[in-house]
Amino acid sequence: MVAFIVILLIVALILVACCVKIVPQTYVYVIERLGRYYKTCDAGINFIVPFIDHVAPGGKVTVKEVALDFPPQPVITKDNVAVRIDSVVFMKVVDPKLFVYGAQNPIQSVENLSATTLRAIVGALEFDQTLTSRETINAQMLESLDKATDPWGIKITRAEVKNIQPPADILEIMQKQMTAEREKRQAVLEAEGYKQASITHAEGDKQAKILAAEAESEAAIALAKGQAESIRIVYEAEAQGINMLAASQLNDDILRLKALQALKDVADGNATKIFFPTDLADVATLGLTGESLDIHGATNATASTPKKPVQPPHVEHPNPVGSSGITEKVLTQGHRVQSNTAGQMMQRQNRTEI
Repeated sequence: MVAFIVILLIVALILVACCVKIVPQTYVYVIERLGRYYKTCDAGINFIVPFIDHVAPGGKVTVKEVALDFPPQPVITKDNVAVRIDSVVFMKVVDPKLFVYGAQNPIQSVENLSATTLRAIVGALEFDQTLTSRETINAQMLESLDKATDPWGIKITRAEVKNIQPPADILEIMQKQMTAEREKRQAVLEAEGYKQASITHAEGDKQAKILAAEAESEAAIALAKGQAESIRIVYEAEAQGINMLAASQLNDDILRLKALQALKDVADGNATKIFFPTDLADVATLGLTGESLDIHGATNATASTPKKPVQPPHVEHPNPVGSSGITEKVLTQGHRVQSNTAGQMMQRQNRTEI
């Protein structure tokens, strides 16, 4: 009797264990009853009828996002270039019932659909566009796959082209093209640098010439101002001398003396011309005409003066070329007239002082 009770307890425990289904987190179970879909069990404890309800084949479905990394697919572009494209698709099961009953092998179906979609998209593009239009390819793949997998209870979240492998010959040509492009850029940069350097040198030469011209102009202006200032000072000095002479109340005797001094300076040196003063008649009025010309002999000397002026020595001039003894005689007599005139001026000054 005890053994029978123990057996009943064991059978009851087995039945209870068969009635309870514990579903892990991120999973759902699709339950069939008598071969037909019954319900979907979420994560946690779920109760079923033993021997009547059971989990459908492939009914343990994960609801996490899954990345499907497909092998590279051979694709021919619009310009007949065969390339191999490696892609990855991210999917998530949103309806476990459709996922279990919608397709025989949903993952394999998504792979085949991704390959055909990729061939259709890349076949409409040229090789260069394929290399530079990855975002366009990704967007078109995502739209096509998401729409096609809706009946399977699958949501395509992302579709990415991971790698594009061109043929070896095309890859070699691309390498040469890239090298040529870089050499072209280098040549352009070198030419641009030479151009900028030439412009800089030319600007420097221009500035140097401009500065040199400005310096020369300023120097010329300064020199001209200096010459103008010197001429002004000379003329001011001459004007002051004239003003001083005018203020000293010169008489005719002083003017005649100055004229004789100027005549002496003109006749000094190896002169080739003879100068005769035009006012010898005026000199004769001083009572010195006979003595200056020495024609009728010496005239009577003037009155004695208390002070006898010191007579400067007379310099005998050699006979100039083309002149005669008369020139020396005229110069000698002129010197005497000058001395006598100076004596008379001294006498008048002494009388004025007395």
